[in-house]
Amino acid sequence: MKLSLLHGLAMLGALAPVLSAEEPAGLAGQSESAAIDPAAEIARYGSDDWKLVWSDEFDREGLPDPQKWGYKKGLVRNKEKQFYTEARAENARVADGQLLITALREPWEGAQYTSASLTTQNQFTFTYGKIEIRAKVPPGRGVWPALWTLGANKPQVRWPGCGEIDLMEFVGFRPDKFFFNVHTRAFNHNKKNQKGTGVSSPDAWKDFHLFGLLWNRERLVWFMDGKPVFAFANDGGDVDHWPFDQPQFLIMNLAIGGSWGGIGGIDDSIFPATMKVDYVRIWSGK
Repeated sequence: MKLSLLHGLAMLGALAPVLSAEEPAGLAGQSESAAIDPAAEIARYGSDDWKLVWSDEFDREGLPDPQKWGYKKGLVRNKEKQFYTEARAENARVADGQLLITALREPWEGAQYTSASLTTQNQFTFTYGKIEIRAKVPPGRGVWPALWTLGANKPQVRWPGCGEIDLMEFVGFRPDKFFFNVHTRAFNHNKKNQKGTGVSSPDAWKDFHLFGLLWNRERLVWFMDGKPVFAFANDGGDVDHWPFDQPQFLIMNLAIGGSWGGIGGIDDSIFPATMKVDYVRIWSGK
């Protein structure tokens, strides 16, 4: 079911403060949230002063729209155990108004699992604005679904110089929590000083959740189900601190195992495991 753009805002009632940051399990480092006014951010998030510039409502059956999505293929990152396939319906397809990214336990080109990593790289990038993705993560020890962005200049400056915004991460061995992180050259998990938070959500995998982001020159503000949960401010430093004045592209993937997702091992009884995405919407300021 497609929800309104103000999903969750009408039900907030009393405004809760931005949640205090926690160290993401399996990622050493200090995490801290920039001070923001929750009421002001909720008003900005729900404002009509946004112009929709890109979206996918997943209203076509079959493979994801090739005009909008490409694929990262292979055994590509973070010591993950899956082989990411390209344009293979068993791993990524649209059905009944939802994108289904499915991980399977099967031998494939030297790996024991397959999955998909969809990206808008070379097809759509954006700088500043508002993002919303409504998604449902799969349960199970070993899954590591993520919604995130990388700087389009990654081929030139590499990671983490390009900047990474983790709109949402979930690891199956922590089924009660969602994680929100940011990585730059100055702040990243290799230095054990990345910035981020974990937000408690009992049985996080049972329901769809709405993940949002506001991005401007001053700060990034993460939202979950209409509430602000974390913020990262532009501290006025150089591009190593704040690389987020350049275009970013979107990635949605379901990893298996890896340097974080595999900390608790992999439960082979959980497959097939599927992340469902109801819609993706990106706005610019009017």
